[in-house]
Amino acid sequence: LVVDMAAKLRTKGTRATKESTMRRPCRVHAVQTSSPSSVRQPGQTGRIKSPMTLTEKILAKHCQKDVVRPGENVWTQVDCMMTHDVCGPGTIGIFKREFGEDAKVWDKEKIVLIPDHYIFTEDVRANRNVDILRDFAQEQGIKHFYDITDRSDFKANPDYKGVCHIALAQEGFCRPGEVLFGTDSHTCNAGAFGQFATGIGNTDAGFIFGTGKLLVKVPPTMRFVLDGEMPNYLLAKDLILQIIGEISVAGATYRAMDFVGEAVSAMNMEERMTICNMAIEAGGKNGTCAPDEKTFEWVRARTDADFEPLYGDDTASFFADYRFDVSKLEPVVAAPHSPDNRKLARECREQKIDRVYIGSCTGGKTEDFMSAAKLFHGAGRQVKVPTYLVPATQKVWADVYTLPVPGTGGKTCAQIFQDAGCETPAAPSCAACLGGPQDTYARMNEAQVCVSTTNRNFPGRMGNKEASIYLASPYTAAASALAGHVEDPREYLA
Repeated sequence: LVVDMAAKLRTKGTRATKESTMRRPCRVHAVQTSSPSSVRQPGQTGRIKSPMTLTEKILAKHCQKDVVRPGENVWTQVDCMMTHDVCGPGTIGIFKREFGEDAKVWDKEKIVLIPDHYIFTEDVRANRNVDILRDFAQEQGIKHFYDITDRSDFKANPDYKGVCHIALAQEGFCRPGEVLFGTDSHTCNAGAFGQFATGIGNTDAGFIFGTGKLLVKVPPTMRFVLDGEMPNYLLAKDLILQIIGEISVAGATYRAMDFVGEAVSAMNMEERMTICNMAIEAGGKNGTCAPDEKTFEWVRARTDADFEPLYGDDTASFFADYRFDVSKLEPVVAAPHSPDNRKLARECREQKIDRVYIGSCTGGKTEDFMSAAKLFHGAGRQVKVPTYLVPATQKVWADVYTLPVPGTGGKTCAQIFQDAGCETPAAPSCAACLGGPQDTYARMNEAQVCVSTTNRNFPGRMGNKEASIYLASPYTAAASALAGHVEDPREYLA
């Protein structure tokens, strides 16, 4: 796929001034193309007879077939099954109903139970959900249950982790070439590791509990080539919002989204997680990044488990190809009330805001807080609106308080956030990302306007149905906190 970017910039937007035209982001459109001319050199066994995408190769291996094709239904073996406090009780109920009250799970070491959604609340039903997980873990002898018993001090619970998707990565459950299912739509986060990872419902999860397999329709793959050098004012969140704005929230419905290119190769693992995490916001079945040495270094530092990385073939058939030159993109936001309502951050400067929220599986990782702290430190100013900080996991929380932010003379994120007047970093959990009970930390209980590093901005997503949420990168969120309105982070980044 070859796109004449200059021609697009010349012909789009006749009402724009010369200056704004030069700053206009490149917008590309999907075209179904033939396979690229660059063919991978055949190995010693000869030419590839049945090329497949990364997703197809993983599913083929796990259903013990040489080849699978999009639309084919296959029984895939499961390497890891995760559930949390919101869906866990329902999954457990279905498992017991279908397999028997005294039934045992197929593999007690391949099930991961992570309380993370509605944890720090006095809501009795939410608390009961965690109790149900605890009872089931004890009954089944589940090895990987990350319990919390003292909600008054999360640090007193050494087993408690926080947001499931980041905890899965930090605990070594995200491994190249494997299959991971979770009862949460953002399970696709783990695709950053070259893993087939996708969210499922309680019924499917209950079936996996009993059998260790699931019937899956092989999704077609859409390829997104992200080339060029990332400008210092862009983050992975800008790229995925750009993509979703291009194809819409239904543009990748039940399709694998494969992210490749120079920009992806240059990303660290947490930035790759950000991109794969929001594949579901485009309707995607899963997202993938090919594993490389960065992947292997991350995984080997966290687990001794063996894994076999797999790679898609260049000559595989793709449903569609998109190509972006990231060097020509600008910071973007997703305006209310949909993740595909893409706008340039600089075009939204007149929108005053009431608060900023930095957290979630999408935007509450160590690198996300590092990015926000970098901007705050460089600006040397105080925030104008309440700025809530919710680290995804205990590990991230510790990083916020201990790791020095590069270029700040040894200051930690926590020190910089305090200097900027932000709220004290909260206990790690999903917190306000999913709204939750009324007493959930930073929940939007009023019809306010928020710039957030989370993943969804539908009405009521973070609480009040009349609230307005602008999805943004940590850079844009931090800049907006300083400005008191939606702001382009270039105003504060040197």
